[in-house]
Amino acid sequence: MQQTSWGPASAGIAAIGFAGFLMAVAVVTVVTDGPGRVLGGFAAVGLLAFATMSWVTRPKLAISGEGLAVRGWWRTRVLRREDIALVRITEFRRLARKVRLLEVDTTDDRLYVFTRWDLGTSPLDVLDALTDAGYTGR
Repeated sequence: MQQTSWGPASAGIAAIGFAGFLMAVAVVTVVTDGPGRVLGGFAAVGLLAFATMSWVTRPKLAISGEGLAVRGWWRTRVLRREDIALVRITEFRRLARKVRLLEVDTTDDRLYVFTRWDLGTSPLDVLDALTDAGYTGR
């Protein structure tokens, strides 16, 4: 049976949250200069906010009975098969490695882009599962 929902890995989210917590503790206890505390505090809050919002939006993409569910920070949008114009992989080189993105283009000119972080696995595997489920676009 193939996987039907994808989201950031729990271990990765926990690691980022822990790093944010450690940075916050270091800012409060170790850093003595004002600008360093401000910058470190912003970085700690940013990491904690990223970890929290990554956890809240799990699963980011899921195949449900109604259609393809795309979860964002504030709401979940369900795309029916007829709403999807194209599902594809975009590949480019960045910092001497290949980066693959899963793109879901809708008929109402919306583009959803998912990275490996968003999906928790390779975008190619997700594309295969979506193709097997009939989400190929028109």
